[in-house]
Formats: sequence, structure tokens, C-alpha cells
Amino acid sequence: MIFEKVCELIAEQFSMDVSSITMETSFEDDLGADSLDIVELSMALEEAFDIGQLRDEELSSLVTVGDLVRFLSSKVD
Repeated sequence: MIFEKVCELIAEQFSMDVSSITMETSFEDDLGADSLDIVELSMALEEAFDIGQLRDEELSSLVTVGDLVRFLSSKVD
């Protein structure tokens, strides 16, 4: 469920097909995300998962969608 929601948010933000996003998708290499994209995505994640504000240190360690899904799983559970 977390993976599917994350994919929906990423697809919406980056104007891409949900089916093209995998756990190995890299924010920088595959999506071309810059720091503003990451901040916007983090705000959408904070709202969607009701997890409070994400710190820069947390965000900087997330390289792939899989990293993000595992991180959110630890926050939500």
C-alpha cells in the first residue's frame, strides 16, 4: 500500500506513468529530481502519510523509491 501511494505521488509530481516507477527508480538519475522537487514531494508525503515534517537529513539519505518506501514503512508502522 505504501509503495502504491508513493508511486501515485511521484507520477503526479513528475508527470509520468505510475507503471514506470519501480523500487529501483532513482530520484536523481531516473526522475531528474532536484532539491525543489524533493521538498515538494516531501510535503506531499507528509500530508498523505500524516508523518509530520521530514528532516533534511532524512531526505538526503533517500536515493531510490525503495529507500523511501522502507523509510515510510518504519515511520508509519
